[in-house]
Amino acid sequence: MATRQIAQVIDDLDGTTLDEGEGQQITFSIEGRSYEIDLSEKNAEKFYAAFAPYVDAGRPIGSPSRRATPARAARAKSDLDLNAIREWARANGHTVSDRGRIAGPIVEAYKAANA
Repeated sequence: MATRQIAQVIDDLDGTTLDEGEGQQITFSIEGRSYEIDLSEKNAEKFYAAFAPYVDAGRPIGSPSRRATPARAARAKSDLDLNAIREWARANGHTVSDRGRIAGPIVEAYKAANA
């Protein structure tokens, strides 16, 4: 037996069923809290008209695609060949894993030995 699931988009304001490609999904924020609402074109126009005076008087802050949590900064690309450091470390009696961070003292010893 086959199962068919059909998703329908419904105008969140008046309950009207929207045809595929019809209406708008609108995201907005008030007091630091973000909301999303599906509206028909008619209700979307009303929404934008109602907010227009406030948007015109307000000041934009940040980007609309701001993340809720700050993104972690990417680490700077090292000029060191980590595989070469691992090979040197093993050949000189140090224990290092095949992946991940190499301990600072081992990197410093490698630099001193290869300066």
